Amino acid sequence: MTGSTVLQARGLTRQYGQNSGLVRAVDEVDLDVPAGQTLAIMGPSGCGKSTLLHMLGGLQRPTDGQVWLAGRRIDTMSERAAARLRRDTLGFVFQAFHLMDELTAVENVELAALLAGQSPRRARRRALDLLDRVGLADRATHLPSALSGGQRQRVAIARALSNEPLVVLADEPTGNLDSAATLDVLRLFEELRTTGQTLVVVTHDARITAVADRVISMRDGAFADDSQLVSATAGTVYNGLR
Repeated sequence: MTGSTVLQARGLTRQYGQNSGLVRAVDEVDLDVPAGQTLAIMGPSGCGKSTLLHMLGGLQRPTDGQVWLAGRRIDTMSERAAARLRRDTLGFVFQAFHLMDELTAVENVELAALLAGQSPRRARRRALDLLDRVGLADRATHLPSALSGGQRQRVAIARALSNEPLVVLADEPTGNLDSAATLDVLRLFEELRTTGQTLVVVTHDARITAVADRVISMRDGAFADDSQLVSATAGTVYNGLR
């Protein structure tokens, strides 16, 4: 079930270079993401989708245009204010996981909650609950080096959920995973979708569309197509991956 708009972009543009070397990585994009929607933004490498995601999350400043999150314009915020808003309202999942190698799985997951000001006891309890939710309760005390790629990505997703974010932004979350690990991540995304978590995924992996409500195709920095989907059933999705 989708609701009011939680993430919005207007005329969003990111340019690199100048004169004959000018590149429009993102070219005047307009976007509205309703609460509770799972949106997949698809396109080939270099089409601008990761740059777009980074601007939507306040990790990168646009050359022009506006980004609004929960009714607040974030592209003009100070770095400190933007960092605070990201900490409190966004969860990020990256292709390269970005886990802290010296921390265990549970310590990686609880870190975001601790930085957001939660008590150590509450942060640890939520981290353990989230690891159980992603099927890694028995790996809580393992370091990332002792986990498979799929397990590390599930830890990263649990970490993205630890601060109870309004929106989860995922950048090529299955890019480094084999088919079995991708299946695990798709199952988890499907669970997030059914619980009403707002999720924006940029990917070139067409399998992500199986758990999306909406798919936008991106080419040369602009949107080429925007489609509302009726998601396939979980059994159909997962059987097709086996």
